[in-house]
Amino acid sequence: MSTVLVIAGSDSSGGAGLTRDVRTLTRLEARALCAITAVTAQSDASFGAVHVLPPELVRAQIAAAFATARIDAIKIGMLATAATVQAVAASLPAKGPPIVLDPVLVSTSGGELLDRGGREALRTLLLPRATVLTPNIPEAAALLGAACARGEQELLHQAAALRALGAAAVLLKGGHAEEPEATDLLLSGDAKPRWLRLGAGLDLAAACMRAKQHVTQLLQQAD
Repeated sequence: MSTVLVIAGSDSSGGAGLTRDVRTLTRLEARALCAITAVTAQSDASFGAVHVLPPELVRAQIAAAFATARIDAIKIGMLATAATVQAVAASLPAKGPPIVLDPVLVSTSGGELLDRGGREALRTLLLPRATVLTPNIPEAAALLGAACARGEQELLHQAAALRALGAAAVLLKGGHAEEPEATDLLLSGDAKPRWLRLGAGLDLAAACMRAKQHVTQLLQQAD
């Protein structure tokens, strides 16, 4: 069983954040260790409040997780502030396990989840260490200071620009696109771009495909 350290905020609606990550890992038969960065009060329609945990407590949680078990992968989500980004970056080993960095900037219900200073810190301190960066279309645009991509060529351009900032691979999620079908783009190394129209020892492409299928199944069940 793989062990994944999830560094993220809690979502009281259960639809995102640490709660959703743990449920997903459990479903995929992986063990989850957790470091909570913030607590939010939100529903699927509105954002109420957020309490950011002290950076030193975040660092202590990460240290405790590494002392508990061998970490096979790290998933980073909501970080809230520049101080938390700095704390996380300082807590991770220089040559550690693969890092999946989800640049959570704004909640679906409209709350800000990473302040302006945090965004710059994430770009400089964590993005270059990411094994795979997983922004949606608005997040990719915000990280690049650009308008939201429209069409495959603009998506390719923004994914390449994010890789140029240091991420080993970029999985640009297409759920916010205007097209009726959510198409994700995987760009890694010298490999050809992969358009996905659909962590357990799988290679990157297979892992992304598995994640796409998992989300599709959840949406079908919700319907």
